[in-house]
Amino acid sequence: MDQILSASNDSPGDTTQNRFLYGLVDSHCHLDDEAFAPDRSAVMQRARNAGVDKILVPAYSPVFWPRLQEVCAQQAMLYPAYGVHPLYIKACGSNWLEQLRSQLDGAVAVGEIGLDLSDNAPDYALQVAYLKMQLHIAQELNLPVILHARRTLEQLSQVLRDFPSLRGVVHSFSGSLVQAQRLVDRGFYLSLSGAFTHARALRLQATIKSLPVDRILVETDAPWQAAESYRGQRNEPGFLVKTVYALAHLLQARPQLLAEQLTRNTLALFHFQEKL
Repeated sequence: MDQILSASNDSPGDTTQNRFLYGLVDSHCHLDDEAFAPDRSAVMQRARNAGVDKILVPAYSPVFWPRLQEVCAQQAMLYPAYGVHPLYIKACGSNWLEQLRSQLDGAVAVGEIGLDLSDNAPDYALQVAYLKMQLHIAQELNLPVILHARRTLEQLSQVLRDFPSLRGVVHSFSGSLVQAQRLVDRGFYLSLSGAFTHARALRLQATIKSLPVDRILVETDAPWQAAESYRGQRNEPGFLVKTVYALAHLLQARPQLLAEQLTRNTLALFHFQEKL
């Protein structure tokens, strides 16, 4: 870790726009979304050009599972995860759990699943019930989970107590250092999106400085959550490099060495099988 955080001629925190990084993994990108339908191939080529080798594409609604499966089957760099986001549980049919179990054959994770207390979210007790059913499947299949937690980190931590063998990541983490430490102590990873690069994210930036580097992942959450420099634009996986450079600047780290550590972290959690 010391080498990653030490000074070098490759100046720590260099944010030069055209610097190239290699071997990056976007750990959370909704590349199957309709926002990418007009130019998905070009988006992926830009991602490759930026040094992104792999992209994890998590599901959020059972309605779109077939679409996600088709998109990931067409591109070797895309890897699917399947689950039901808490805001989409009303889209589930009567046999959704059996369908999910079937979809997970060949998937790298169960997700995106979790809890959400935003306005107009489904009944909280119902969310918990759906989450627990999916956590049980992940535990049975020995798959990691990709967790969504909007205003619910404390509640999510309580639910996870009943699943001590589970591993996974809280995506787009924005909680406190105490909440982060609690999750890390349970073996979970914390994924950072472009949200932490925004000027007003001072509390989150302070928290990130105290996180163990070997428990951090990075993501775009594209087409949403663009970094500060792309605010107002459709986010895409090629923008991940800016997030990594912003993180290197925040941690005073060597960008390429940090990128390599982030990739090791991601591959330690998700076992990407080589695709033909």
